[in-house]
Amino acid sequence: MKTLFRIGDFSPKTPFFLAPLAGITDKAMRSLCAQQGASLVYTEMVSAKGLWYGDRKSRDLLSIGEDEGPVGFQLFGSDPEIMAFAARELRDERNVIIDLNVGCPVPKIVKNGEGSALLKRLDLLYDVVTAMVKDAGKPVTAKIRMGFERGSDTAVETAKAVEAAGAAAVTVHGRTREQYYEGSANWDVIARVKKSVSIPVIGNGDVTSGQAAVDMMDRTGCDGVMIARGALGYPWIFREAAAIWEWGEAPPPPTEEERIAMLMEHFQLLVANKGERVAVREIRKHIGWYVKGMRGAAALRRRTNTITDAEEMKRAILSRQG
Repeated sequence: MKTLFRIGDFSPKTPFFLAPLAGITDKAMRSLCAQQGASLVYTEMVSAKGLWYGDRKSRDLLSIGEDEGPVGFQLFGSDPEIMAFAARELRDERNVIIDLNVGCPVPKIVKNGEGSALLKRLDLLYDVVTAMVKDAGKPVTAKIRMGFERGSDTAVETAKAVEAAGAAAVTVHGRTREQYYEGSANWDVIARVKKSVSIPVIGNGDVTSGQAAVDMMDRTGCDGVMIARGALGYPWIFREAAAIWEWGEAPPPPTEEERIAMLMEHFQLLVANKGERVAVREIRKHIGWYVKGMRGAAALRRRTNTITDAEEMKRAILSRQG
């Protein structure tokens, strides 16, 4: 077994993590990705203000299943007092890490001075991380972007700021805020950050296969890889990455039958966690990802977009005929 890094007192089994994704990384998604080898999985990003004001929905996003493995919480916010409060609130939860979102590009988040807006306020970012570290009682990390404006590159400066504030690791997404998710991620910036700080550096951006995850580590020297869109409808990406990293060869890809079986398991987990009505609605987006490239995929997507009954949804998924 290869030697791995530590994030504070947390020792991952492999260097491949599931990224926090709004509306995606709920208990069902986290469970399936962990089952397939993700050594750390993140909740959807949660508003620290929501916790401050006692918002039930914010708290519910941080619910961890009894059978879940290592889970990280990701918070967004920019007020040091509120962020410290949120960190204290989560001290006794079963998560192993608290991550600060410094990369969300969504206008309403940025307008509030949160997410990637902190890339332009390194003094405030330092204060926020310092406050969280003081009260968290567990490792605090930060997920940053290459910079704010298109063409900017402030990642090294930003990473040094969070390291100085006491962060236990930093994740670097190789795009600027103004790029959103357009164009290609710049992996070179991840390499520059790795050479500039002493804390673990996790790479992120354009990791669409297990091979790409290992390639990112080889090219940048990063300690680990956080996988986002590459895991959509394909939780097997984690076992593939781990096998290539450890043994140099990927396992056979899942068959169509295995993909449908995983989709069905995903739906059943959603039903168990959220009830039939919500599960029927939420599985629709996942169906498109799971069946991409399969026969009857387009017809199945069309049919399931109008289904409102859980049993009918199960029959449609199993039929694959649309």
